[in-house]
Amino acid sequence: MPNLKVRNLPEGVHRALRARASLHGCSVEAEVKAILAATTNAERTVPQVTGDSLPLGTLMSSYAREAGLTNEDFEVFDNIRERMRVDLGAC
Repeated sequence: MPNLKVRNLPEGVHRALRARASLHGCSVEAEVKAILAATTNAERTVPQVTGDSLPLGTLMSSYAREAGLTNEDFEVFDNIRERMRVDLGAC
């Protein structure tokens, strides 16, 4: 499981986290994990890709097909993206 280190956390934020953790009867670390999980909706929005899972591009394609998008729709998206690059001077 990945680790996350937050540097230069303002003292007020740390105090608030300690208070929330205390109210919920857990550690600051557990409180931060709960906040991150709740605010990112990670389990619902980003499928985990593991050994036998499909690659992310394949999953995204299947979601697009379920939504009824066609190849023509993707061509429109590509054209819009190209126009935006030209208009914005992006690489």
